[in-house]
Amino acid sequence: MKENVFDVLMYLFENYIYDDEPQPDRESLESELFDAGFHQVEIRKAFDWLDALTQSRDLPHGLMEESRAIRLFTDDEQAKLDTESRGFILFLEQAGVLGPASREVIIERLMALEEEETDLDLVKWVSLMVLYNQPGQEEAYAWMENLLFENPVHLVH
Repeated sequence: MKENVFDVLMYLFENYIYDDEPQPDRESLESELFDAGFHQVEIRKAFDWLDALTQSRDLPHGLMEESRAIRLFTDDEQAKLDTESRGFILFLEQAGVLGPASREVIIERLMALEEEETDLDLVKWVSLMVLYNQPGQEEAYAWMENLLFENPVHLVH
């Protein structure tokens, strides 16, 4: 079984995000993931990824939200995020779903994954996870969730 960090994240997101039950502790989750067939290394990397996502909520975003600057992607970001993925991120920002701070968290979390390249589905899922984690982003999360599950968008470049 070739599992990666994103597979672990998806398992957690799909099994616990909509669950109104009390969330199990980290040790119980690690045990459940191991029993589900995930490797310990990938489980720990997934929890590190989630810890970094949680820490992004504590960053000061106020001034950045007022910014009208144009985002240029670094060479590393361009190598990892294909044109369709970068276009989708910019589309979300232009549509008002993402602010500059959320956009940066999404890009940072995509770059933190061990995938050599990302595809549009990965960008959509990471965007959904980031919006779910950001306070005050409930409307953007609902919009993104609707886009992901009910109405796929095909972007023209």
